[in-house]
Amino acid sequence: MREFIDTSVLISAFRANHPQHEASLTVLSAARKKHSASAAHSLAEVYGVMTVLPVRPVIPPEQVVLFIQEIRERCTLVTLDEGEYFETIRSAAERGFVSGRIYDALLLRCAAKVKAETIYTWNLKDFRTLAPELAPRIRTPSCAARTFSRRNSGSGISTVVRIQAY
Repeated sequence: MREFIDTSVLISAFRANHPQHEASLTVLSAARKKHSASAAHSLAEVYGVMTVLPVRPVIPPEQVVLFIQEIRERCTLVTLDEGEYFETIRSAAERGFVSGRIYDALLLRCAAKVKAETIYTWNLKDFRTLAPELAPRIRTPSCAARTFSRRNSGSGISTVVRIQAY
């Protein structure tokens, strides 16, 4: 798999006023099932975050489901089996990782499972700490936005499908 897209990138891609919106949108717009993946768990994270954002107007659950459908259409969804799930938790416990860091560890396990060449996240420090063996592959979407801009310089980045942002 060429790329794995973290929840932080998915959420910022759908929030038009998010500081990292454009770079995240560039990554998600270029995503295709044959080369892009995300964790199935990220769908629940996107739903959980987007439905409680302190914004006006509130984002209705139906709109968030449309965002999630967009992710499903663009990315291969990765799941862990029972053994992989437990092994990830056991490893995190042995290394002293606590609290919500387990969710990042599970996402990184999904990225490793599909042998992602690049892992896009806005949580560089946490991801690199949790998976130092994957550190060279962990990047922000800002790096991708520059790459995609060069790749599409002849036809223009505007040829990438725009995803409705809230």
